[in-house]
Amino acid sequence: MRIRIDAVDLPGLTCPARADGRAPAYDNVHVAVQRRDRPAELLAPQRGDAPSATWTLECAASTSPAGTEVKGPYVQDRLGRRFIYLSWGTVDESRTFTMFRRAKLLLDVVPADVLAAAARDGLLVGRLGLTDADGGPLCARVEPPHITWTAERDVQES
Repeated sequence: MRIRIDAVDLPGLTCPARADGRAPAYDNVHVAVQRRDRPAELLAPQRGDAPSATWTLECAASTSPAGTEVKGPYVQDRLGRRFIYLSWGTVDESRTFTMFRRAKLLLDVVPADVLAAAARDGLLVGRLGLTDADGGPLCARVEPPHITWTAERDVQES
């Protein structure tokens, strides 16, 4: 099985400082998928001003008494909850990515029938916008209605 994340509405290359002073301003903002247990390993960093961004993750799905379990190099597993991290960071002149914020795309909120269909058909697709209510990079826990999960036939497997 594969997971594809389709993102739109990226917040731009700059993130202004918070009015309350709790966070500084950031420039040359990028977003990428973080590898499990390796925060410095990022999949396909995208510019914060891109019109859209797509990441495709290789995974394995298996059936357990709890339902369909998803594992893979980019699927995090903390305290029994599976999720995908989208890491926000700045990129300097030497192309070094420095993370300042993350969004956690929760997989345990994907409807069981959608997850089972994705395991059967080969592709789970998450669609979301990446700008938060304040105009900055989306962060914290991301679950419906902020993300829509669907199962699709994976044309690469056909």
